Amino acid sequence: MQKDLGNYRKSYGKSALLEGSISDNPMELFQKWFYEVEAIQGLDEPNAMTLGTIGLDGFPKNRVVLLKKYTFEGFIFYTNYQSEKGRAIAADPNVCLSFFWPNMERQVIIKGRAEKIAENLSDGYFESRPEGSKLGAIVSNQSSVIPSREVLEADLKQLEREYSGKAIERPKFWGGYMVKPVSLEFWQGRPNRLHDRIRFSLQEDFDWKIERLAP
Repeated sequence: MQKDLGNYRKSYGKSALLEGSISDNPMELFQKWFYEVEAIQGLDEPNAMTLGTIGLDGFPKNRVVLLKKYTFEGFIFYTNYQSEKGRAIAADPNVCLSFFWPNMERQVIIKGRAEKIAENLSDGYFESRPEGSKLGAIVSNQSSVIPSREVLEADLKQLEREYSGKAIERPKFWGGYMVKPVSLEFWQGRPNRLHDRIRFSLQEDFDWKIERLAP
C-alpha cells in the first residue's frame, strides 16, 4: 500500500509575527493569539492541544487533551493520574504541549514541567462537570485493557444506580496538572515556507529571552 502526498501544498500568508509587535511576556502573546482563534468561526475546540510525554517504555507518545485554564504561571489540563500519561508524568515531568490552529496558520509549541495542582482546585473543576462526565471519570480505569465496550457500559449503568440522588465526589486518582513553561515557540505561516518562528526561553532571573529561529 502506498499513496504519494507530494502534491499536498498550501501557501501561507494570513499574517506575520514580527518582534516589534509582540510583548516581552509570551503568556500575553499566547492570550492574544487564543482570543483571535476563538473569534474565528469554524474551528472546533480551539483549546485542543497535543501533550507529549516520555513513556515508561522509553518511547515518546503524543495525544490530544483539552486545555481547561491558563494563567501567567502555566497551562492546566485534567486526567486520570493512574493513566498512561499520568504514570509517564510521574516518572518524567518534562512534557511538551502544542497547539495547531490551521484557520490562522499558527502553531504554539511549549516545553515545560507538569505538576499536580492543589486538590481543592481539582475538586472545584470536577464539581463543574456534567454528571455523566463525573461518572465516566470514575468508571474508566484509563489506559488499562478491558474485555469489551459492553463491560464498560454495564459498569457505568451500575454506577448510575449507585449514585442516583447522591453527590458525586472527585476520585483521588483524577485531577489536574499545570504545565509550567520554560520555552514557548510561536509559529506563523508565511509565503515560500519562510515562516516566522519566535522562541521565548525562561532565564535564571525569570525574564524571557526572545530569539528568532530560521524556518
